[in-house]
Amino acid sequence: MAKRKSGSLGKYWGYLLFVVVITGWLTQSVGPAGLLALSGLTTVFFLFRVPVWCGALTRGKEPCRKNAHGLLMGCSYQQHKWQKLKFAVVPPKWRELNRGLWVAPEKSVATTAAFCGMISAVVATIGLIAK
Repeated sequence: MAKRKSGSLGKYWGYLLFVVVITGWLTQSVGPAGLLALSGLTTVFFLFRVPVWCGALTRGKEPCRKNAHGLLMGCSYQQHKWQKLKFAVVPPKWRELNRGLWVAPEKSVATTAAFCGMISAVVATIGLIAK
């Protein structure tokens, strides 16, 4: 059976969603509940689905250049998936994770968008509670 090709929108739908979230905040056209949902989806996309390089450290202490899905997910190597998970969970490894999040332009954009999505979700939640 042939592999199904996804269009460019299929791989990068989170960027469009990120623009919608920013537009929603600037125009106040979306309520807090909508912003919370959109911000949550944006954050999930950038943490677990955006196509980026793996970036896990190889045996030669170089970052892995294989394709991965999401900032917190590794490539097809099981060890790289565990290494990225350990970077996110173990506090002494946060410095190494932070260093890896800014190594390439696409990772920098994805990291910034993920942080903005998280902040947007927190502010929308506060807006819902205060209402």
